[in-house]
Amino acid sequence: MGTPSQQTVVVIGAGIAGLVAARALAPRFAHVVVLDRDGLPDAATPRKGVPQSAHGHVLLVAGQQALEEQFPGLMADLVADGASEFDPGRDLTFHRFGATWDPIPIGLRLVTFSRPLLELALRRRVAALSTVEIRDGVAVSDLVGADGRVTGVVLDTGETIDAGLVVDCSGRGSRSDRWLGALGFAAPKVTEVKVGVGYATRFFRRKPGDLAAGQAVFVVPSAPEEFEVGLALPVEGDRWLVTVGGWHGAYPRDEAGFDAHIRALPHPDIAGLLERCEPLGDVAYHGFPSSRRRHFEDLTSVPAGYVALGDAICSFNPIYGQGMTCATLEAVALGELLDGRAEVDAELTTAFYQRAAAVIATPWQFAVGGDFAYPQTTGPRPRGIGLLNWYSRRIQIAAQSDPEVRRTFTAVQHLIEGPEALRTPKMVWKVLFGTRRATAAPDPAR
Repeated sequence: MGTPSQQTVVVIGAGIAGLVAARALAPRFAHVVVLDRDGLPDAATPRKGVPQSAHGHVLLVAGQQALEEQFPGLMADLVADGASEFDPGRDLTFHRFGATWDPIPIGLRLVTFSRPLLELALRRRVAALSTVEIRDGVAVSDLVGADGRVTGVVLDTGETIDAGLVVDCSGRGSRSDRWLGALGFAAPKVTEVKVGVGYATRFFRRKPGDLAAGQAVFVVPSAPEEFEVGLALPVEGDRWLVTVGGWHGAYPRDEAGFDAHIRALPHPDIAGLLERCEPLGDVAYHGFPSSRRRHFEDLTSVPAGYVALGDAICSFNPIYGQGMTCATLEAVALGELLDGRAEVDAELTTAFYQRAAAVIATPWQFAVGGDFAYPQTTGPRPRGIGLLNWYSRRIQIAAQSDPEVRRTFTAVQHLIEGPEALRTPKMVWKVLFGTRRATAAPDPAR
């Protein structure tokens, strides 16, 4: 097959995962072909193939840092195009467990923008790379392979593209199970956690002074008593992106429900935007029935020349804002694993899935732990989840006003530090005994 530097790589999907994968692979392969079934717009507009693109997206700080390393100057360019940047500890009004958290500077910079603006900025940069070709309006119907190796893809037009590596970034609806089965490989085991999440989004015109304090608002329910979430983010075009939703059916399905949902939130700032700001366009809706993780890391036999990446491995509850960051970190890991390898073999595939599982581990624990705070959530219940949720609740109550707990919790949440940072003796003492908040909602029965 030749060394990677002599080969073509095919990336299926031109979303965030596919674009970052293409950037990571471009210096390591002779030719990178990115394929997407959508027509890709030359503007920051939602597209059909990404049904959630009109809704709120947050790139965690670890994801921002990784993207900045792959695309130097990206964050500054996004801000120049109208994105906002702020310290999430000081400038994000956060309400949970019966209290609004104290504004505490944490020294991190969060940049907020619409998903289409980020995708457009990445697509333009990737398209400018000399070894990359982006083709839209084409769909992959099958893989080509033999003797334990994938050697290319077949398009729905019948065209075959030979490749030394195929990277499947086609998302939650990936056909990997069928494709692998046709080549004689087992499909990965799937863990599915049913959350019944839905949400609705509308843009509003933004002007100075719309908020009484801070630059963004996030209202999170205190499970299991509350279900509704609300988010207001400043994005490009002097707009507010307002997304509201909830777990297990507690989400709006029409404009009247959207307004009522906002007014029922336990913090008034988003309702204030509804009263003061001009709506721009209609309300968009999206449903997300379950988080789904495919355990490729447990497979004992995998083909050379094919890896799944991003939502094709793990599709998180979007309310936690983890998907784009995990896809970015996985793409970077794939590029790093290729360095020094003479060929794209099954050992590379196995090593990548182990790295991807390590990327996913903490975000999956956060997401599934939060989801299982609701008794209505169904699926494989992680061992010890009751104790973990109890401790997580105590952490967040302490983080309302303790600067050290806040900084550590936020660093773990944004994947800057590992979860062990929240389990040191000093941190456990602070969480359990150091801070008491009378405003905090009582602990539910475990």
